[in-house]
Amino acid sequence: MIIRLTQYIKMKNLHKYTIVLLTFMSIAIVSCTNDFEELNTNPNAPVSVQPSLLFRQVIYDYGEQMSYEGFVAGGLLSQHVTALDFNLFDRHALKSPQLGGDPWPIFYKNLRDNEIIINQSQNTPAFAVYEGPALIFKAYMTAALTDIFGDVPYSEAFKGLDGVVQPKYDLQEDIYLKPDGILDNLDKGIAAIENYGGSIRLEGDVLFNGDLDAWIRFANSLKIKALVRISGRENVSARLQALYNEQNYISSNAENAVFNFTDGEPNNFRLARLRAGDFNNFVMSETIEEILEDLEDDRINILYRPRANNANGDNFEGLINGIDASSTSVSLADYSLAGTVFRENTGMLDANYMTSWETNFLLAEAAQKGIITAPAKQLYDTGVTQAYEYWNTVLPANYLATIGAYGANGNDPIQQIITQKWIASIINGYEGWIEYRRTGFPVFKDVSASLNNGLIPVRMPYPAEEAALNSDNYNAAANATNDNSINVPVWWDE
Repeated sequence: MIIRLTQYIKMKNLHKYTIVLLTFMSIAIVSCTNDFEELNTNPNAPVSVQPSLLFRQVIYDYGEQMSYEGFVAGGLLSQHVTALDFNLFDRHALKSPQLGGDPWPIFYKNLRDNEIIINQSQNTPAFAVYEGPALIFKAYMTAALTDIFGDVPYSEAFKGLDGVVQPKYDLQEDIYLKPDGILDNLDKGIAAIENYGGSIRLEGDVLFNGDLDAWIRFANSLKIKALVRISGRENVSARLQALYNEQNYISSNAENAVFNFTDGEPNNFRLARLRAGDFNNFVMSETIEEILEDLEDDRINILYRPRANNANGDNFEGLINGIDASSTSVSLADYSLAGTVFRENTGMLDANYMTSWETNFLLAEAAQKGIITAPAKQLYDTGVTQAYEYWNTVLPANYLATIGAYGANGNDPIQQIITQKWIASIINGYEGWIEYRRTGFPVFKDVSASLNNGLIPVRMPYPAEEAALNSDNYNAAANATNDNSINVPVWWDE
């Protein structure tokens, strides 16, 4: 009986302890559930990025990556350089990028991050100073994107939080001309800067160190560029004339939109970080060799280095683009590599966003074509002078009166303007290719072993990832370009 009583007491106590334990656990579980987000959030991790940090990253990342892309892949399309091996892209199999040739993710990553800055600037008064520059930089990146690919996801891009995960492809015409398009965003960007009355400084600006007036000049130069680019499809005369008359654009090299590379990492030009074998894969193109030598252009000494084998006294030698590397034997010593400015001395090199010489060449073209009333020769001469200065080369005293004279010696002034712009744009090879598509200048050579039926491509193909991730919209865009053909011109080129 005593034993049973003892057992009964123990069981009662155990039951009491069990109730207490379960009650405690219930409280703990409820507490953990209520505080789950707080307990599982890193207090040291920011919930949003400060626009100053993101703005710096967008400008630098885009310039650094597209400078490399523009030199290697863009340089092959523009015939500034030739690839000795791994050269399917040089033979115009553009769906086979090698050592470059895939700019799509560069554009969309930076456009996405830039959109975050725009949203912050429009919704947080303390960040309002970023609205204008971010809108201008959006227009800048968008223009390059659509000029390379044509119709692209734009108006519905970056709306994942709104449930849009497969954005439609906008027509290039709309991207240029409609509200919130390239030209409209440039206007809105300028207006946002002019209307900004705050005292907070623009931080993270690696282009102009917070100078808002410089951003307006940049925007106006970009408007000149956009209007000239679409001038074959739209009447842009009045808008271009107003921009020229106002004279508030990038007009000297001191005002250029550039980021200065350094000689050492992490901010040196990426070509300097390639393995020697990869760097040696790119040599001077025969196209630019002939043009520079015909013009007796001293920039050849900056842009390229003398070939190792110059027994015949010919220091510089270019190779025809698009050789069949599997059946063509070439010796590196016979051809000129890129100049030391692209590898050993990149502290002398800039990531080039927009310059005075490009602006003056664009205005010279518009004047020569009668789109604006302006002194075409003077604008051309200024552009050449500034382009030589930009590449740290002394302009021969008689160059603009003799071999480089505007419209003299049977020269076609438009061909002269575009060729001079093409030479100076070597680090922006995509630009040289785009202008060739628009104007036909300079005259490109047929590639040696074309994989595109001997045709110079007139657009980049959409990447394969789009077919998998955005299939319905991709299929519509592919159908509009003859199955994503690289031979279907973009809107302004039709």
